[in-house]
Amino acid sequence: MLPAVQRKFAGHNMLGFFAWVPRWWLVKATTLKPRPQCLPPCNSSMAGDDGSVVRWLYLSLYNWVTFFGWLQVLYHAILALLGGGHEAVYAAVKLPLLFSQTAAIAEIPHSIIGLVRSPISATLPQVCGRILVTWYIVWSFPETQSHVLVTSLVLSWSITEVIRYSFFGLKEAFGITPFWLLWLRYSTFTVLYPIGLISEVGLIFTAMPHMKVSELKKPEAHVAQAQLLNWVTSLTYLGNNFNLQGRSFYICAGLTSLYIPGFPYLYRYMLAQRKKVLSKAKTA
Repeated sequence: MLPAVQRKFAGHNMLGFFAWVPRWWLVKATTLKPRPQCLPPCNSSMAGDDGSVVRWLYLSLYNWVTFFGWLQVLYHAILALLGGGHEAVYAAVKLPLLFSQTAAIAEIPHSIIGLVRSPISATLPQVCGRILVTWYIVWSFPETQSHVLVTSLVLSWSITEVIRYSFFGLKEAFGITPFWLLWLRYSTFTVLYPIGLISEVGLIFTAMPHMKVSELKKPEAHVAQAQLLNWVTSLTYLGNNFNLQGRSFYICAGLTSLYIPGFPYLYRYMLAQRKKVLSKAKTA
């Protein structure tokens, strides 16, 4: 399991920069007085007060940095899969995967303060589920890292996110959305999202027997794992005031049950978005 209780969680403070800008934006949005509407020559994405410029710069930077992170994940996953089989995939993508997926935590405050249009009801469960699988399941339990489901998980996530972040990167930075990229953004999820979800649930079930072993035979390692699980669940306000040590197996079983109602809700939401966006693009 984990080598020592003192091991630092590499992604715990990774998002200091990404967390600062949303807070700045919220303060500006609630304190600045309205200013006159920009004249026609102004770019609409930069119109208005200084906060609009900061929003444009921040979201452009965020989307492109995260895009290149996921592009590295996809590139190294394909090379490892071709060169050493599925057992070699996780070792090849570990660092860019941890960075890129942890960076998605910033999307929660993005949604809460209205920096983006995604509703928090769709953003929160997806981000927290991925963080749980990335850090507590795959990173914490080496027994899962050579599983074939890691490959399907990494490929489905990385393909989806390379398309998504390039789409929003072009939209935010340059104000362009090519139709072929728009179609990929709102179509590939129909196949990749179920593959990713099945991979997530399968890896959780793969790790669960090892949680019991960790609790009984390696209590020091389990303390660190419980602390990590407490941090992950605190994102959903489930674990702030609870000691999760000795309860990891049951917590994961409970969280996994949330996939049952969560999958239909998110899938229907994305299908509705696909119909709305593509119909609008065709009539434009």
